[in-house]
Amino acid sequence: MKTLRIALFALPVAAAVFSTQAAEQKPITLELPKPIKIGTPVPIKGVRNLDPNVADPAPLMIPADATVISAGKTVTSSDAYPVIGELPLITDGDKEGSDGSFVELGPDVQWVQIDLGAPQEVNAVALWHFHSQDRVYHDVIVQISNDADFVEGVTTVYNNDDDNSSGMGVGKEFSYKETFKGRVIDGKGTVGRYVRCSSKGSTANEMNHYIEVEVWGRAKK
Repeated sequence: MKTLRIALFALPVAAAVFSTQAAEQKPITLELPKPIKIGTPVPIKGVRNLDPNVADPAPLMIPADATVISAGKTVTSSDAYPVIGELPLITDGDKEGSDGSFVELGPDVQWVQIDLGAPQEVNAVALWHFHSQDRVYHDVIVQISNDADFVEGVTTVYNNDDDNSSGMGVGKEFSYKETFKGRVIDGKGTVGRYVRCSSKGSTANEMNHYIEVEVWGRAKK
């Protein structure tokens, strides 16, 4: 009987621990721009690993104390002189797809990089490319590191380059069609000061466009 009493007592304790853990998480909630479509739709062709899930996924669960830690932070890029726009637009909170809200970088592999100021725990990266016209961006790769040059200690949290054409390894994630809802990527609690997002043109043209990169996280534990 003594053993039975111990086992029965353990059940509510375990339930309480689970309840506390669940309470420490929250669904990520984004402020979304207005959906707009301009121009004549361009057929999306030649994408081998397009995400088949057209329904909205369940929101990513992140720590309850996670906030946007990228707002107003310094942005650098592989293209120091964007064709259109200025790099601060990428962390200014404006996610609209209209003119004046996006940055256009040159062709081939290009990246934008956010300096969070200090190592932070990254729980999510919400990414908006140009979404006012139907398109899929190629080789979308999101990496986190404490090395500003991304040579050492690099963690890749998203990679849909299925043939290593960008030279950062073969990725297993899906390519996806751009929408006003952006793409939410699990940061997996990776600790790092810098967040780098890469792409290699799109099904619309060879240029690379970034509207907003929103990093959610919290102080390093």
